[in-house]
Amino acid sequence: MTPGGGPGCPDASGGGAGQFRAALSGNHGSPKRETGNLGRFKASLRENVLGSPKELMKLSVPSLVYAVQNNMAFLALSNLDAAVYQVTYQLKIPCTALCTVLMLNRTLSKLQWISVFMLCGGVILVQWKPAQATKVVVEQNPLLGFGAIAVAVLCSGFAGVYFEKVLKSSDTSLWVRNIQMYLSGIVVTLVGVYLSDGAEIKEKGFFFGYTYYVWFVIFLASVGGLYTSVVVKYTDNIMKGFSAAAAIVLSTIASVMLFGLQITLTFALGTLLVCVSIYLYGLPRQDTTSIQQGETDSKQRVIGV
Repeated sequence: MTPGGGPGCPDASGGGAGQFRAALSGNHGSPKRETGNLGRFKASLRENVLGSPKELMKLSVPSLVYAVQNNMAFLALSNLDAAVYQVTYQLKIPCTALCTVLMLNRTLSKLQWISVFMLCGGVILVQWKPAQATKVVVEQNPLLGFGAIAVAVLCSGFAGVYFEKVLKSSDTSLWVRNIQMYLSGIVVTLVGVYLSDGAEIKEKGFFFGYTYYVWFVIFLASVGGLYTSVVVKYTDNIMKGFSAAAAIVLSTIASVMLFGLQITLTFALGTLLVCVSIYLYGLPRQDTTSIQQGETDSKQRVIGV
């Protein structure tokens, strides 16, 4: 699925264009800062992209998993009520936290686990929209829908944490990793494009219906994807989830100011939960070793007396 399109613009082609734009955008200012100089970046690019098929294959894993996730999410939405889909899909937040613990051998405090589930509830409330009555009867298979949403949630958690592990397990530049990731994504996306809109693209061309607005949306999506990697590189996937939730809140507030969107009680409550969860997750862990040592010393003194 893609970010919008002009009249007649094939839906899937926007995703392919976005992948190309993101891969190419890795050759500008930021890579130079990341690797020290442009020459070193080009050498790293030749070594890790053109001369290392193994590394490309390694980064093709999350690309394929994300493709499965997107298709499973669409299948789930086709077989579940929108509200049920919205609630269950947010389980990807605690699933990401669980994958972080299992795959990266990290530990989360009780307060951090509470904040993760609080964030999950906050996002559900922020995005909640009352169900509208409709006369259209759609055949749905809830069992298939729940199975698809479970696969999508697991894929989301696994792919994000896998990419983080690859990103942090070597000294390879962040921008080289981005290019490896998006090159794999281009192949996966183009296959999807021609499977879903192949006939229309052959008839009208790949870029039919693209306007300046479409290109601008693709550019924004590409930049957002690249700098999401920066968040993962220097923090983690859980913080990426928190930042995404904050972005949802901020975009809704912008819609209020720009388009007169009405704030509901559920949105206000969800925003409060998101803000509190971000604060709680960011609190430094309490070092209990000195407290426990002090208690042990006190007991020893009491016994000695």
